[in-house]
Amino acid sequence: MDEVIQVTQWLSSITPRKKAKLFFFTTHADAPSPMVGSNDVDTHEETQLPLATTVALHNFKNIDEFLKKKVNTFSCYNVIENEITKTDYEYLRFYSACKYLDVVPPFLDLEKISAIQNKFEMTDEERDYRLLLDSADLVLEKVCDSLKPAGVSQMWTALRKDRNLIRGVKTIDIIGFFVDPNPTGIKECLFFFIVRFLQKADKINRVNTNRLERLIAQCDESSSCEEGKTIDFIIDSLRFYPTELYPFGFCLIMCVIEGRDGAMQEIEKTMEISRHLGMITHTEKNPTKETIELVKKELMKPKYQFYSSFTCWFMSHGDRNSMVLADGETIEREWFLTSFPDISTFQLKPKVFFMVSCRGANKFSLKGDEFEGQSATCDYYDTGSALIRNRMLDITDSVRDISYVQPMMDTLVAYSTILDHLSGRANTHGSIYVDRACVLMSENISRGRSLTEILEHLSQDLHEILQETMDEDRIVYKQACHYDSFFRKTLKLPYTRHPKEDVHSAPQ
Repeated sequence: MDEVIQVTQWLSSITPRKKAKLFFFTTHADAPSPMVGSNDVDTHEETQLPLATTVALHNFKNIDEFLKKKVNTFSCYNVIENEITKTDYEYLRFYSACKYLDVVPPFLDLEKISAIQNKFEMTDEERDYRLLLDSADLVLEKVCDSLKPAGVSQMWTALRKDRNLIRGVKTIDIIGFFVDPNPTGIKECLFFFIVRFLQKADKINRVNTNRLERLIAQCDESSSCEEGKTIDFIIDSLRFYPTELYPFGFCLIMCVIEGRDGAMQEIEKTMEISRHLGMITHTEKNPTKETIELVKKELMKPKYQFYSSFTCWFMSHGDRNSMVLADGETIEREWFLTSFPDISTFQLKPKVFFMVSCRGANKFSLKGDEFEGQSATCDYYDTGSALIRNRMLDITDSVRDISYVQPMMDTLVAYSTILDHLSGRANTHGSIYVDRACVLMSENISRGRSLTEILEHLSQDLHEILQETMDEDRIVYKQACHYDSFFRKTLKLPYTRHPKEDVHSAPQ
């Protein structure tokens, strides 16, 4: 059959809502990021224009033409070995979006997909199409699905009132002030236009969504929300780090085995909980400084930008400032923690470090006969009120910026013990902190808990446990853990999702 006819038949089989979503997901590669320069403006205008004309004319002709052009480009594309191109990214995004929406063209060359994945050096686990979807776009899709056409129309009206933001933007004028978002697919096109416009204007990104939240907050709840949804519910969904679908993220486990009883148990536990959470995991036993440098270099490869989060478990002996490596050399803990968050592939994504080592020799000792022989080793402010807000600073958009980000932002560091103190171990099971952390994370999957809630529970749980030193003094003591957070959103634990068992239900 002629390819033109095939493409036409494929497009005619896709509903308007799915066309809008396919366009949105496919243009993710063109969406701005902190590293995108001003020379990309024309590309952004080009990707917004089909949405604008579709909303204005209630006609999907320009989106159809855009999708046809994509298909034709991929059809003629020759995959060049070694060199990764923009078309490679777009091809993978297009394929994953089609797979997610259940609209994969029967004529799409899957061998090219495989060849591109080879260029990215993807493992078998990483070839799951869900890895290629952008979690932030999936969250925005859910927000759109939670709003009625009237709600999106109200957002548009609120946006149009911000004259400083929309001045001189041609695509805004194409749509006009009054919009009828009720025809099928038009609500989605209008919402996705608003999102891409705010991204282009550097007002929102995958972490900073305040500007979008403010537009939603101006909607009338009775007419703007789908059944069972509220404005608060919709806004709250934007206040979590986007980690939708599988995998939850990439997990790096580094464990020094030499001279550490129970170290293999630590590796097994952290691997098990990481996989249970839906992470793709890599383990380094007995790491050295050279190992760490090689891992950092590996994480800079392009494929890691598809991951939604990064988690690292580092387990070794240590002292106040340093950690002991497998060859007996030491590294500064601060050096380790500041070198990983600066990796560009994980910018604007949550990065969690579990640092499991002693930070000194002090102990919170318990004295008294009752402790002998006991050991584990055998409501909020409503700042939205007018009264409070009137007494607050008026922070205007002109003094806000989301383009430049401190490297440590979106990072959380969890320590197994407090400064200058021991980190306890069991003879056969390794770190008690690792054991309790894995147990609590496993127990709280599917309960909607955030990571910080788990860590607070862990702090309580660990501090109840009586431990005993393994020297001749046999001192009974307690251990206190803590964490330092630079998070700007909440990181929720995912629902259990095993890649082979996950049954995908295509969106409407």
